Amino acid sequence: MVTSAASAQQPLASPPASPQFLSHYDFRLSAAALAHDDQRYSWDMHFGGEIDIVDYVYGRTTTVLDYQAVLGNEFRAFDPYQGNYILEGATSFRIRRTEVAGFFHHVSRHLSDRPKPDPVAWNVLGVRVLRRATFTNLTIDFVGEVGGTTQRVYVDYEWLGRAEVTVRRQLAPRFGIFAHAVGRVVDVDPSVASRGTQAGGLAEGGIRMVGEAGTAELFAGFERRFDADPLDFTAQRWFMVGFRVLRY
Repeated sequence: MVTSAASAQQPLASPPASPQFLSHYDFRLSAAALAHDDQRYSWDMHFGGEIDIVDYVYGRTTTVLDYQAVLGNEFRAFDPYQGNYILEGATSFRIRRTEVAGFFHHVSRHLSDRPKPDPVAWNVLGVRVLRRATFTNLTIDFVGEVGGTTQRVYVDYEWLGRAEVTVRRQLAPRFGIFAHAVGRVVDVDPSVASRGTQAGGLAEGGIRMVGEAGTAELFAGFERRFDADPLDFTAQRWFMVGFRVLRY
């Protein structure tokens, strides 16, 4: 299963006062070293972001793009093992400080420098709820979503749910701390792989350093990722440490 802190729409700090075209964008780049005995899993990297194509004050239309590279050390020190793509479109409506969005989410998973006879991909049509709570030096972001697959190849996913919470505390004008947790659950078709509901998630925390044009994060955490290999219906667990660069 593709997981990422950067692969889904995030709450917006404040909407514009009037309709705007290309009103907002986020950019995210991350790399995490994975503590795992399997030579397929050494690094998890992401490059992507989201663009608000139009914000009509009462909501927005957004596209999300993310590329994930999973590196191992099976054949060389930095061995590209997986390349996964996420593409999403979403349209939302704001109800006071809560945003409700309908989204269409596409995932395509690939192996690098290895044969893959079967394509692995799925599409999800669903509903997402986003909310940000802001206090003096503290922000709390919540994202919850549920969706059903409209098309799937090789995987057995039928319904997918996700809940995500991010807490950020500013300790100084350019320094803060954060904690982030994501939980995922997938209802599956048991006739495909003879298995039941799958669950996974991650928890991480670290420090934030705010610059003039972006923010850098250093983090450590733990993840349980089901279907970590595109062709192998098994879960993997690892501790991780890494960095992330963000542009809000």
